[in-house]
Amino acid sequence: MRETPFILRVLAGVLKYVFLILIVFISLAPLLWVFLSSFKDYAQINSSALDLPESINFNNYAAALKYAPIMKYFLNSLVIVGSSILITLALVAMCAYVVSRFRFLMKPLIVTLISISLMLPAQSISQPLFSIFSALKIFDTKTGLILVYSAMGIPMSFFVMVSYYKTIPTELEESSYIDGAGFLRTFFQIILPLAKPGLATVAMLQFINIWNEFYFALMLTSGDRARTIPIALNYYMGTFANNYSALFAAVVMTVAPTILFFILMQKQVIGSLTTGAVKG
Repeated sequence: MRETPFILRVLAGVLKYVFLILIVFISLAPLLWVFLSSFKDYAQINSSALDLPESINFNNYAAALKYAPIMKYFLNSLVIVGSSILITLALVAMCAYVVSRFRFLMKPLIVTLISISLMLPAQSISQPLFSIFSALKIFDTKTGLILVYSAMGIPMSFFVMVSYYKTIPTELEESSYIDGAGFLRTFFQIILPLAKPGLATVAMLQFINIWNEFYFALMLTSGDRARTIPIALNYYMGTFANNYSALFAAVVMTVAPTILFFILMQKQVIGSLTTGAVKG
């Protein structure tokens, strides 16, 4: 086989890094633009969207906190997102393990139903959800949103965990059973600790999806007691006036938790993605 010419190898390497730099720029440029714009006043934003801020001050952040109940919505989001993640993890960790390890009569039906739920658009279940929530008197409550978000996260989380459980050797369970451990002890003391990277991935995906979810947070709430932080951004956009300077500051405060959460969880997430790639 003929060796690839040196010039072509160099050109391929250059093009690879140019492509990577382009992807990074496309990903980070909007975030950087919003961050810098959060320090501009209204006149600067209208005069030129790409100019650097004339000074660094936090007046826009103070205005954003006064203009909308953003801190109340922020706390609502923390409660709703945290509770939803815990419920989803508890259900998916057990269900996915049983499906990945055992054969039983209803297994194909369960997997099929969960797969079908991935294809249902949110709009198709809006009216039934609204009717159910009204009948159960959980409309405009944190409990209602927690139930919806927990259910929404199950299908994707289920398949992530099923795939991850399959990377754990079955010999570990067989050895545990031989030593006298039962099913529950084997699951909670051996399998579940090994599944932490997979659970971290599920938690991160759930956090990002729920934290940024807008449709159900708007449809299933009518007041301030249960609305989440994406709804707060509506306060800065009006029919006759737009407070862009405060809006950019609010966007930064809204996006920052997801970035921080990913930074904290990236080690576990990368570990789950690379599990099984190297044996030995």
